[in-house]
Amino acid sequence: MRFIADFHIHSRYSRATSKEMRLEVVARFATLKGIQLLGTGDFTHPTYFLEIKSQLVPAENGLYTLKGDKNGTRFILTTEVSNIFSQKDKRNRRVHTLIFVPSIQVVEKINERLSRMGKLGSDGRPIFGFPVKDLVKVVLDCSPDCLLVPAHAWTPWFSVFGANSGFDSLDECFGEQKRFIAAIETGLSSDPGMNWRISALDRITLISNSDAHSPEKIGREANCFDCDLDYAAIISAIKRKDPKKFLFTIEFFPEEGKYHFDGHRNCNVLFSPKETKAHKGICPVCGRKLTVGVMSRVEELADRNEGYKPADAIPAVHLIPLREIIAEALGVGVESVSVEREYFKMVEKGASEFKILMDLPLEELMRCASPRVAEGIMRVREERVKIVPGYDGVFGKIQIFDSSDKKEESPKESKQLSLF
Repeated sequence: MRFIADFHIHSRYSRATSKEMRLEVVARFATLKGIQLLGTGDFTHPTYFLEIKSQLVPAENGLYTLKGDKNGTRFILTTEVSNIFSQKDKRNRRVHTLIFVPSIQVVEKINERLSRMGKLGSDGRPIFGFPVKDLVKVVLDCSPDCLLVPAHAWTPWFSVFGANSGFDSLDECFGEQKRFIAAIETGLSSDPGMNWRISALDRITLISNSDAHSPEKIGREANCFDCDLDYAAIISAIKRKDPKKFLFTIEFFPEEGKYHFDGHRNCNVLFSPKETKAHKGICPVCGRKLTVGVMSRVEELADRNEGYKPADAIPAVHLIPLREIIAEALGVGVESVSVEREYFKMVEKGASEFKILMDLPLEELMRCASPRVAEGIMRVREERVKIVPGYDGVFGKIQIFDSSDKKEESPKESKQLSLF
């Protein structure tokens, strides 16, 4: 069975997260987007875990669904954990980890163990002061069927390879527990192509997820599988990096990620890795250290040239969310009413957002979209876009159409477009 999965989201109990991040809401948005399997997120939070237990019922092996929604969105039990610690060199490390768990009963064991080591109710993403390699042991002692994945592995502040608080290798971070790390999450500012430049990651499976803090962001990155809708089958496909069962990842253009390039947002300084080296890592405006982004960090650790692709690599597809394509076609903001209206009209006619973005041929696109939006979708499929890279917490800016392309009028301005 072919399906799309987004394993990493957050509940409303995580900081800076929408109050709408509730199971019934995210399930509805998953359907709109064409996502069949969604991570619960935040199962370590006591109040949210009570909601998980009361609202979800078993479906296929190790998967769950909302009560009364047997044919709807499936959920897999996941959470993200933050470890802030130091090891032999006394450097301060901050590493986030995504945890997959096969059952409610195992979650209860993990939560009981972790509750003795930190405060689970303080945030949906709890913080612990012990090394992340010890987290691996704690979780796998509760069940060897769990999977631990370094989250957004390249972001500067909270990741295994982060420029400011990470490590130079998985060995250095996990030590003897490294053998249990079968995958990493690439994050929004990195894509598989960037990771393929590092030979030490050849055995590692690269997964991509949204890390959504609001329902609209679900699926901005995701994974496509062709295997049984079953916990064991999914984990096996990831661990084995099986290209027949793990088909491809769905990616942001990494330049759009908010930590792709280097710079200082307060100083309006945006640098490529080469420019950062030329300035010795110092901001020319304020004289302080630049925030070094993912591209520089990859350049630092890479032992292969740009463009290298391993023989057994899982392919990647780069997409831009449908709302952003509509917004640029109309020349309005993503949050505008006209974008919302066109989005729901298109999804209603085109079946789901991912089907529209990836699968519908042009003639079918024209039945559910205006000509300019359809053209925008085709340009994204062909990766004919221009992007000003993101840096220091600022998302990159995508340009699908240039100044020579005539802007399409919004539905408010055009009766003709409103027919679509």
